[in-house]
Amino acid sequence: MRFLSALSFLFLVCTVQAQIIQDSVEVDDKYLEDQFYLGLTYNFLLDKPDPVNQSNLSYGLQGGLIKDLPLNLRRNVALGIGLGYGYYSYYSNLLSTELDEGFEYSILEDEDVFKRNKIETHMLEMPLQFRWRNSTAESHKFWRIYAGVKLGYLVGGRSKYVPREGPKETFYNGDIRKFQYGLTFNFGYNTFNLHAYYGLNNLFNDGVLLNGSPFTIRPLRLGLIFYIL
Repeated sequence: MRFLSALSFLFLVCTVQAQIIQDSVEVDDKYLEDQFYLGLTYNFLLDKPDPVNQSNLSYGLQGGLIKDLPLNLRRNVALGIGLGYGYYSYYSNLLSTELDEGFEYSILEDEDVFKRNKIETHMLEMPLQFRWRNSTAESHKFWRIYAGVKLGYLVGGRSKYVPREGPKETFYNGDIRKFQYGLTFNFGYNTFNLHAYYGLNNLFNDGVLLNGSPFTIRPLRLGLIFYIL
């Protein structure tokens, strides 16, 4: 009798547990997370030649849509595939000059002769992410860790020089690399999340020269990213 009572109790517990799991799956099988994003970054220049120094506030703005593709029933592990736009400015003393047959680069030695000097990029971007979060269908406050890569295609790249005296110079710079890519890492809770992008290739095309020698510059962007829905 005791064995039958224990067996009946175990069967009852399993039935209730199965019902809870089933109800949970029914609640969860529709919800998606973090399908829109907006971000603000400060942009660093890595691996730059020694004479190149950053100046002013090199900032970036990004935004877009990410399709959330859950990989499990709880929907807290997912893939993210998106499409977005990014604007990034890089202020430095690296002067770009437009010539008839291309572009030339030099160093602005005296910072008192210019107000601003920058390169700006307008990028069409595709983020690819592996996503983990401890979310539920009932709560929008949760921890998240999203890591992956971001592919970018340059739709507009400009150089701009503003002297303290005289007219400003601005032009489209064809030396900026069209296809750019890097690693991304996003971490945070609820509204505020840290964002990092580490560029894996050169900001400029191969063969671009400074003082007769080829040089490389890779971007590092650190900031905040906000997710909606």
